[in-house]
Amino acid sequence: MTAELAVAVREQAALGEGPTWGAAARRLIWVDILGSRVHTYTPETGRRTVMATEQHVGAAKPRADGGLVVNLRDGVGSYAPDGSFTWLLRDPVPGRRGNDAAVAPDGSLWAGTMRYDEAPGGGNLVRIAPDGTTREMLPSVAVSNGIGWSPDGSLLYYVDSPTRRIDVCPADAELATHRRPFATIEPGAGYPDGLTVDADGCVWVALWDGAQLRRYTPDGTLDRVVPLPVHRPTACAFGGPDLRDLYISTARTGRPRPHPLSGSLLVLRNAGRGLPGVPFGSPEVVDRFG
Repeated sequence: MTAELAVAVREQAALGEGPTWGAAARRLIWVDILGSRVHTYTPETGRRTVMATEQHVGAAKPRADGGLVVNLRDGVGSYAPDGSFTWLLRDPVPGRRGNDAAVAPDGSLWAGTMRYDEAPGGGNLVRIAPDGTTREMLPSVAVSNGIGWSPDGSLLYYVDSPTRRIDVCPADAELATHRRPFATIEPGAGYPDGLTVDADGCVWVALWDGAQLRRYTPDGTLDRVVPLPVHRPTACAFGGPDLRDLYISTARTGRPRPHPLSGSLLVLRNAGRGLPGVPFGSPEVVDRFG
């Protein structure tokens, strides 16, 4: 079947980010970071919801027992199904906010930060275990972004956007000392932002200021480029009941005359086959970093 690009949700998000498929509710979750909003979209019915957060929100992911875990300006928090809020990690740093985050195969949350001015070394990457234990996995990054795992969970992919690289590391090794370049984005093609890994082990990445998605095979070979009408795609994730549609978040911020679809949620139908997601705090996890 041929992939087809369409508009899933027409929106004017300042900084749309972090699409995530919530399998239990059969809906797509994404955020507008600067708008302090968590959006949901149910493809089968077209139903949408919008929830305001009190701080800028870099990512929102499903919890195993319902609700959401969110990467906010001052740390990581959790919304219960009844809407009540609890901090899991409160670590306010002036001039810094939460950015991209992802749930690992073991149910832990890996959450990144960055400075608003994108200063080198101003951000980090932390891991929050299902029991709430927190560990810094990577200090001194600039713009912590895409995070993903290979289908068998043995490899971790990571993006610090200004490096123009997607890095890879054995999932059970120290990221700070064992990561190596997996793919490098050439100057003028944009910056790697959010990523996802498909069922074939290929890495899809959105290129900020590049107006495209790219797919790299497991050996790092670029094998597919998808041009987009918007200049600033931010992240991508497979969704839908069969995980074959690739959803793409986009941004309007920083563009003097953004494309009319900038800030909308796009979808590349029949793009491939995604991996089932893991909600934060899955009860069957074993903590390998304890």
